[in-house]
Amino acid sequence: MATSAAAAASTLPYLVAAASSSAAARRRGAHRIRASSAAAEVEGAMDVVSEAELREKGFMGLRKTKLVCTVGPACVGALPALARGGMGVARVNLCHGGRGWHRAVMREVRRLNEEEGFCVSLMVDTEGSQLLVADHGGAASVKAEDGSEWLFTSKRTDESHPFTMHVNFDKFSEDILVGDELVIDGGMETFEVIEKVGNDLRCKCTDPGLLLPRAKLSFWRNGKLVERNFGLPTLSAKDWADIEFGIAEGVDCIALSFVKDANDIKYLKTYLSRKSLEHIKIFAKVESLESLKNLKDIIEASDGVMVARGDLGVQIPLEQIPAIQEAIVDLCRRLNKPVIVASQLLESMVEYPTPTRAEVADVSEAVRQYADAVMLSAESAIGAYPQKALAVLRAASERMESWSREENMQKLLPQHQLAIALPDRISEQICTSAAEMANNLAVDAIFVYTKYGHMASLLSRNRPNPPIFAFTDNANSRKSMNLYWGVIPLQLPLSNNMEDNFNQTIKLMKSKGSVKSGDTVLVVADSDLNRPRAATSVFQSIQVRIVD
Repeated sequence: MATSAAAAASTLPYLVAAASSSAAARRRGAHRIRASSAAAEVEGAMDVVSEAELREKGFMGLRKTKLVCTVGPACVGALPALARGGMGVARVNLCHGGRGWHRAVMREVRRLNEEEGFCVSLMVDTEGSQLLVADHGGAASVKAEDGSEWLFTSKRTDESHPFTMHVNFDKFSEDILVGDELVIDGGMETFEVIEKVGNDLRCKCTDPGLLLPRAKLSFWRNGKLVERNFGLPTLSAKDWADIEFGIAEGVDCIALSFVKDANDIKYLKTYLSRKSLEHIKIFAKVESLESLKNLKDIIEASDGVMVARGDLGVQIPLEQIPAIQEAIVDLCRRLNKPVIVASQLLESMVEYPTPTRAEVADVSEAVRQYADAVMLSAESAIGAYPQKALAVLRAASERMESWSREENMQKLLPQHQLAIALPDRISEQICTSAAEMANNLAVDAIFVYTKYGHMASLLSRNRPNPPIFAFTDNANSRKSMNLYWGVIPLQLPLSNNMEDNFNQTIKLMKSKGSVKSGDTVLVVADSDLNRPRAATSVFQSIQVRIVD
């Protein structure tokens, strides 16, 4: 692992070069909706999953890595079970399904939060501009046999023709030569271009496989990706309509597909800011060579990153994915942006009830790298065993985290100064010192009182041993902290008096059996929780408290 953010970033140009060459705040009751009084807010401050984990396993047994599930036809009826199983974020991929279905899923997630005491955030994915198979005019899937010849065309007719693939972009064959390789979904099938017929391509199958609708296409020449710029926007008209739909349904995060540079992120964030929707977080999906080349700027501009290994594997050699993943995860942690490792973590569980041991090792490696979250894609969306897949993800995460604590690996994590202004530097130093103190003193938990979640993120960045309980009176901040490693966000009324806040939270957690006399808590807080984010002065403190 590199020893600074600059060093981590410096590994990426090498890897890229190698790749080029080879609506209102939702409050939860403990079990049912209660009146929105202060007393009710205090009673429902902790989500039921964290509360159950804390009672069963104690502070050090709390899982730190967050779990994201893609919701699809296979699991829509199992949403309550997935929430109980630890799903912290429900991802809705707007590439698939219709508005009515998406709306029903989102409203069910909100119902679970409001009525059953969960804290599940909603994330939507934009489709983005990508070259893919629109359909193949036949069944849901069709086998491409070795040596069979296929026509790839952008022309659409009402009739279906065997051995014909319809591509979604008119100029898809531009700059492609006879002899080039057409690779489907990163190598699931491969074709050789044997003839250009106008804008169409006639190709011979050289690696047979199952062709699926909406499969991704890439072209390779002499072992290198044929890079082309069609001038397509990152956000299409459909994407903007999808974003408006997500806003109307109260989403917490938008995952932006096929980000090219930081301007894509900035443009969307400016749009949301004008609508006073800054609380909606923008995650950049890293899934192309362009995004890798502009990675540091993209990470700095975004609220978080998703390492979309499936689509990334379409554009770069497979053997480079592990090193690139580790470099991205490390750089995100140093730059204090949550990172999700996604795609094919437990791919075999789409069909089988047990994963391969290699898949479990892959999940464990992402956890060892201190990714903030790991994500199920097809495993939960269309797989036969979504609940079992989530249980495997949870168990593998917990075991690797336990091993990391036993090895005291946090001491190996170097830090990089991010802040420039003095107030921000103070916050950063306090949180770094607090994490070190928490480890050295072996405290049971860290309590942080925060308006917008920034202090919680700085603590999380250090990956301390004890869990971080982040108390806020802002519902949107609570949801945004749902993807921070090791952070358990709680919502309850707070005052400027830190002693009152501490006594209130201890009373709350004692009433739920979560803390007991003799527990040691390290407390981090601003003295003025209501100060604006742009304030030029700051007074913050670290205390170590023993529960009476």
